[in-house]
Amino acid sequence: MLRGLRASRWFTDAEVTATDLRRILEVARWTGSARNRQPWRVHTVRDADTRAELGRCGDYALHLAQAPVVILLALDRGGADAEFDGGRFAQTLIAAAGAFGLGCCPATFFPTANAERATAIAGFEEPWSVRTGIALGWPAPAPPGRSAIPRGRLPLNTLWSGE
Repeated sequence: MLRGLRASRWFTDAEVTATDLRRILEVARWTGSARNRQPWRVHTVRDADTRAELGRCGDYALHLAQAPVVILLALDRGGADAEFDGGRFAQTLIAAAGAFGLGCCPATFFPTANAERATAIAGFEEPWSVRTGIALGWPAPAPPGRSAIPRGRLPLNTLWSGE
């Protein structure tokens, strides 16, 4: 399942139910965390205007407007491991969504002004900061045409020198 997991930037109109969302978040909350700090909180966005605003929070966030749900990941950056733990949480959430048949694609909010806008939209204040949004929905085929995003993975021997 993980080997075939791909980012979904296009979604059907099918509803992502509260039950669907709860199942995914229940899996993600069990993500390991340094010293069990669990420096994450999430806020979900379904409103189309708010999703469109989030899509304008960076050049690579446009797909958030297309998703029926956007999950905003807030981290307490006061600890040294918050970024690492947040990445683990996001990857677990994305894998859980894929296991349930849903599609996801993360977006990073940058520069800092965009992260501050996303944080305010989610209603978080210091020490919490939102720099990641995750588009979530039932995947639809990509529109016809060639994507600017390369496909495939690097060969293993490029990543690993062997034993």
